[in-house]
Amino acid sequence: MAKMTGARVLAEMLKGYGITHIFHVPAVLRRTMAELEERSSIARIQTHGEKSAAYMADGYARAARRPAVCMAQVIGAFNLAAGLRDAYLAKSPVIALTGGRVPRTKFRQVYQEIDDVPAFEPVTKFNGTIDDVSRFPDMVRQAFRVATSGTPGPVHLQFQGNEGQIDREEADMEVYVEEDFAHLPPLRPEPEIKRVQAAARILGEAKKPVIVAGGGVRASGAGAELVALAEKLQIPVATTLNGKDTITGNHPLSIGVVGTYSRISANRIVSEADLVFFVGTETGGMTTHFWMVPPIGTPAIQLDINPEALGKNYPLKASINGDAKVSLQKLTEVVDGATATSRKGWVDRARTAVNEWREEFEPLLTSEGSPMRPERICSELSKNLPSDAMVLADTGHSGMWMGGMFDLTDPGQSYARSAGHLGWAFSAGLGAKCALPDRPVFTYTGDSGFWYHLSEIETAVRWKINAVTLVNNNGAGNQSKRGFDVAYGGKQTEQAREMWVLNKVNFAEIAETMGALGIRVEKPGDLKSALQQAFEADRPVIIDVVSDIEAMAPLAYAPK
Repeated sequence: MAKMTGARVLAEMLKGYGITHIFHVPAVLRRTMAELEERSSIARIQTHGEKSAAYMADGYARAARRPAVCMAQVIGAFNLAAGLRDAYLAKSPVIALTGGRVPRTKFRQVYQEIDDVPAFEPVTKFNGTIDDVSRFPDMVRQAFRVATSGTPGPVHLQFQGNEGQIDREEADMEVYVEEDFAHLPPLRPEPEIKRVQAAARILGEAKKPVIVAGGGVRASGAGAELVALAEKLQIPVATTLNGKDTITGNHPLSIGVVGTYSRISANRIVSEADLVFFVGTETGGMTTHFWMVPPIGTPAIQLDINPEALGKNYPLKASINGDAKVSLQKLTEVVDGATATSRKGWVDRARTAVNEWREEFEPLLTSEGSPMRPERICSELSKNLPSDAMVLADTGHSGMWMGGMFDLTDPGQSYARSAGHLGWAFSAGLGAKCALPDRPVFTYTGDSGFWYHLSEIETAVRWKINAVTLVNNNGAGNQSKRGFDVAYGGKQTEQAREMWVLNKVNFAEIAETMGALGIRVEKPGDLKSALQQAFEADRPVIIDVVSDIEAMAPLAYAPK
């Protein structure tokens, strides 16, 4: 071992783990930042807020399927913790580094003194403090190991000193990186063959089975294996929002996103199934529309890398604990493909449900109305996004429109969505573009969501992060309309609208003043050319689409 500063150790370890960007609000770990400049090409992206830094790291991690790093000094730590909520809910391997208190001044009202560690406890898998510089190597390895292992998730390390000044201290240390934990998944635990065989037998016997594919399939990179199983047995496939890019929307077995932010066809078929195979999903409330789709008691099988997830919400006929990719490969090998012919009628029923959905919404998907209908926006995106695009969507109405009305049409496309925090998508899209500099990155958000981190347009311009962002601009947070109608007994007053209606703003003009390309779209026929222009531009792009304030996303279907 050699005597080194903590800063040098940390800089070399981050480089060794393949970190290419750090998203931060200064000032934190300043000596480490200087070491990074000398020893690596890691970009140090200064953002305009800690939450935004966390969201960028989250977008990076989901796009690249490897850990990402965000940082803040002690006074910004609470904001960074708030930004980790989405990463925690979405099982995203984000590593947060913050400054912390110094023992000799604790409880003496030193400037900015608050114990930040408890704030990270509910939003991390591991929440550690570093009070001795000699612990840098093993604690950093632990952070990457925990963030990527099993079900991925965020990790927090607090470094002593309000700016983490402990990184200036020296100790005898060795730089050692565990490369297995630099990506997802780090390891691929294999399932017990008896459990695979039991699941294969039950799947083969089912007459109306359906697969529900979740974010665990995406984290494992197991989309092709899942589709191969579905094709061999002829089983319709629904996805969760986190698993939307598991199967293309135009695949004959695809029935759409299931749950609350969903497509009616998916909820119908999952409700009618005699067996549901949950793969890489914890069967939470959004995926199952609060456990009504399917109803609890429906025969089920579950595959998950986390044994604690198995049977959490649905009693199981069989369970498989293992990596999704390896487990699906083994399952496909042992299932009886001859049983597929018995499901022809069931597959036909699934296609009918999809066709009925499309026929019902065709007038809105093709609407020439102005202001535009969001359904038409989504239809144009399905047809015109690049075949290798990474797509990100905000929550609320944005999540509903994109979950239910938008289709990925090529296996080369990817998808990620906010796990529940409005304003996530724009910042996350910038992080995703940092991870995928050679791929088109497209973000869908509404004006309510875009307002949260509007200032990051400047960040995108400064760092040449050439992502494309579409703002569904209806001058409102109109998902709230239904709720206020109910609160006011059926129809709210005009004054009540002040609680969800916003000023009308031209975001394209704002983008131009900040150095980005702004494009305003007011007619449906102009969106295709706007998208083409955006992806050909050599700078960040904001597409402001003027849409109908009265357009409401359809509510989820559930059996009565």
